[in-house]
Amino acid sequence: MLQIHQFPCLSDNYGFLIHDPATGATAAIDTPDADEIVRQAAAKGWRITDVWNTHWHPDHAGGNAAIKAKTGAAVTGPAEVERIGTPPDRVVDDGDRVKLGGIEARVLNVGGHTLGHIAYVFDADNIAFVGDALFALGCGRVFEGTAQQMWTSLQKLAALPDDATLYCAHEYTQSNARFALSVDPHNAALRARSAEIDRLRAAGKPTVPMTLRVEKETNPFLRAPALVPGVADWEAFADIRKKKDEFK
Repeated sequence: MLQIHQFPCLSDNYGFLIHDPATGATAAIDTPDADEIVRQAAAKGWRITDVWNTHWHPDHAGGNAAIKAKTGAAVTGPAEVERIGTPPDRVVDDGDRVKLGGIEARVLNVGGHTLGHIAYVFDADNIAFVGDALFALGCGRVFEGTAQQMWTSLQKLAALPDDATLYCAHEYTQSNARFALSVDPHNAALRARSAEIDRLRAAGKPTVPMTLRVEKETNPFLRAPALVPGVADWEAFADIRKKKDEFK
């Protein structure tokens, strides 16, 4: 069974180490802070054998070279990761399978935030690492793709089982909740979730991971067609995304 160690790093990123206890294989999901990732692995007694990147942004792949130099880890990721350093040892895309020891994940292309952004889905464990594609109560800003592409990507994630556990890469949830309430103020589930988020953050606790069912009930980007009726679903998403980009 997959073991997961989550820890904060940089200003608002999360680092993730995933571990196969049967073989000892350990992967860092993205590399926001190489020194902290190596320290955390050492504290767990885990040897980093792999790096799995979701996309090329420096707070996700910037530690690749340092971790590879220290551990010899093999780097897997989308081709775009070469934009910030040496190319990955293995380039993967939608439908590919990757293995950590005896544990397998499938790759989803969830481009939009960046064109080649991917997610790693562990079907046997009902877990997905979604990078910056989907956040708790939010989604990644559409930097490189189109709104239609991003909506299609979100629908791939929404098609996972409702009880799937999703690990996103940033602690943005409190600010996301404020925006969500501005466009979906009558959503009782959202109001209750926002209050719980405030309690968690006041206690210094993370709001990540989250469950897909709760995101479907409260995340305005997944709920966009209900919030902006009368247009194509992706156009409703584009409307909500534009509002979020301009939200103060």
